[in-house]
Order: sequence, then C-alpha cells, then structure tokens
Amino acid sequence: MEFGIQFFPDVRPEDKSPAEYYRNCLEIVDRAEPLGYTHIRTVEHYFHYYGGYSPNPLLFLAAAAQRTKTARLVTGACIPAFNNPLKLAAEIAELDGISNGRVDIGFARAFLPHEFRTFGVSPDESVARYREGIEQIDLLLREENVTHHGTFHAFENVTSLPRPTQTPRPKFYVAATFTRESFEYAGRMGYSIMAIPMAAEKLRETLFAYRDAYRAAGHPGNGEVMLALHMFVDEDGERARRIARPQIDAYFRSLLEAANDWTTGTSSSDYKDYDKKYERLSQQTMESLIASGSALIGTPAEARASLIALNERIGGFEHASLQVNFHLLPQAEALRSLDLFGREVIPALGRLGVNPSGAAFAGTPTA
Repeated sequence: MEFGIQFFPDVRPEDKSPAEYYRNCLEIVDRAEPLGYTHIRTVEHYFHYYGGYSPNPLLFLAAAAQRTKTARLVTGACIPAFNNPLKLAAEIAELDGISNGRVDIGFARAFLPHEFRTFGVSPDESVARYREGIEQIDLLLREENVTHHGTFHAFENVTSLPRPTQTPRPKFYVAATFTRESFEYAGRMGYSIMAIPMAAEKLRETLFAYRDAYRAAGHPGNGEVMLALHMFVDEDGERARRIARPQIDAYFRSLLEAANDWTTGTSSSDYKDYDKKYERLSQQTMESLIASGSALIGTPAEARASLIALNERIGGFEHASLQVNFHLLPQAEALRSLDLFGREVIPALGRLGVNPSGAAFAGTPTA
C-alpha cells in the first residue's frame, strides 16, 4: 500500500485568500515526498467554495511538479463534460513533459448540479460526455494523425502536441462511487479506480466486480484502486478527534450545500437516486466516518488498525489518498499530522495489498 496527499479545497474567500490557500498546500507538498508520500492529487470543481479553489488540477500539479522529484501527480479528477478533449489532451501531455513522466490522470463525471447548469451542459448527458471524452483523449495521447467523430466533439487527422512523455500515455483512473456498472466499465476498459469507502460492504462487492471485469477483459495484472480518506493524527487520540470534529462537520456541510439541488427537485437519468444518496450523506458524523474507515482520526496506532481493517473488509487496495488540510484545519496542525503519519504509519503498512485473486492480505508490518 502506498500513501499520498489529496487537496480538496473547502474555503470561502473571506476565510482564506487563494494566495494563502495555495501557499499552505505547497508547503504540504514540500514536506510530503521526504516523508514517504508517493502522490500529490487534487480535484476539478467550479463556482462554489466547496472545491472552487481548484478549477484546474493540472495547473496546481505543475507547481507541485517543481517541488517534487518522484511523487506521482494525479488529477482526482478531470471532468470531460466541461472540457474540450483536444485542449485537455494537450495539457495532460504538457504536464507529463514538465514532470518528466510522473502524471496519472483521473477522470470523473461531475456530480454537482450547479456546475452543469452554469456550463450549460445537461446532467442527462454526463455518462455519454464522460465516456466519449475519455475515449477521445486516450486516442489523442496514444496515436498520431487521429480522426474521431463523436456526439459532442469531432476532429479529423489531428496530431496532438506535445506528445506524452510516458508511452503509450499516462495511466488513467476513473472515479466510481455508487453503481456496480461504473466499476465494471472501469475494469473492462483496463482503467484504475478512484473510490470512497463510506460503505465498506458495498465497496467490497463493487471492487470485486471491478477486478473480475478487469481480468475477464484480458488486461494484465489485477487492476489498481485508490481510496480517498480524511486523515488527522495526534499522539493523543482524544485531542485529534476534538480538533478534527468541527473541520469534518464543516466539510460535510459544505458538500451538502453544494449538492443541495439533488434534494430540492433536481433529477437526472444519469444520476438515479442521488436525492437518497445525499440524504444518507447528511447523516454522516465523524464517528460514522471513522467506523467506515473513510476517516483516519486518532492516534497513529488507531490509524494503522483502521487501515488494516479496511483493507481486509474491502478485499485490498493499493493507494490511500489522504486529505490532510480539510476545511480550515490550522496549517500547523495539518503539518504535525502529516509528519506523524509519515513517521509512524507509512513505514508500518507498506506491505498491505491484494493478492492475485483480489482478496486482501496484511503481510507483516515492517514497524
């Protein structure tokens, strides 16, 4: 198992300026790689303080590339529905060159109604735009002199420049949350998975479906899974929970406010039962997140135990993407937690993983 850092801004301009937010994040980037964190990841969102400080993940990752030497630079994720594939493919390859081939590209459908509304895109087209966009970007990165006539974008005899540094292209991840079909699609296509473990039993089922589809399609290996987790550790577990609780609560209030349209009449054939899903999100607490394994809040020993249990419950995963400066967590506390986790958790759990059948194994902790 490898561990990386995820940035998902939840910041109002009156609480923290963009300059201060990016300065704080890049300070975390500076410290992460020497501590053993192996990736830097950030999101794409717009128009709302939930995510709105990260409209272009590639731009932030270009800055991170200059401060790291080996860490993977991961989009978590780019949104094809809001981007022209010709432009996005070229920008991906540019960052791949800037970083000397360290880019991994995650794609997502988007899920916030206000973003679709403001861009003038129907959420009923989200699956079609998402899959067409990935197909076209894949083609543009892999091949030269390409032609593709899609429903939303078309091009004739195009060679995208620059060419990617990694061949045939950077690794692709796709975000999957609720539906089994999304996981099976990722497996069939040979993509890696980005997910969130809020319901471990359901996630175990969908991850096994993903790995089964991956192998059935003849792809080499067993697939690859990255999970997004909140993380805050302290030598005193009660202190960790006391500090993290208001930040976790505020983060989920922001998410629910940004997604509130799903509960006030917005619906889409591409987002079935999202009103019910967000109703369940409204019932989450810090304790329920800790219990599910999607929040590592407490002592380093508690974080280690939670990760081992989660790995076993869901059948194993390869990457934990840790959100360390969620909401307005003080920077000094985020840095202390980052350092403590790096010293006391990462070295102990490096051998966690999955066996070829897709079942979890714990290995022997190294510390």
